[in-house]
Amino acid sequence: MNYANYKCVMVLDEDLPQGILCNTSAIMGITLGKYIASTVGENVVDQDNFLHLGIIQFPVPILKASKEKIKEIREMLYEDKYQELVVVDFSDVAQSCNDYPDFIELMKNTKHQDITYFGIAMCGAKKLVNKLTGSLPLLR
Repeated sequence: MNYANYKCVMVLDEDLPQGILCNTSAIMGITLGKYIASTVGENVVDQDNFLHLGIIQFPVPILKASKEKIKEIREMLYEDKYQELVVVDFSDVAQSCNDYPDFIELMKNTKHQDITYFGIAMCGAKKLVNKLTGSLPLLR
């Protein structure tokens, strides 16, 4: 696959503590890996013949935004024109659960407008991703 017109980004809530930021990006990254497995390169071997598993073949910028902006982006991603993007979100609902059955049950009983997103990740056509995130600064 040619990745010249493909892009992945993560947008994280700029006000979250460092530990939750790290956890949010890790969970979204693992989930993205399931859905875009073809973007992971082959395993590599170093000069001393030690194996290193393949990693994603292009950069994934980590951007920051307010929780309101993240929610706005999440809403836009439900529009038809963005349906080709692979989207993962992580929220207060997910973070509050101890296991996946709890998450399923709690999400089923939570109204969409009551969800607070800690982060959102998206991959797909560079033009679409840039339209949503092109003005956001890097998280530093």
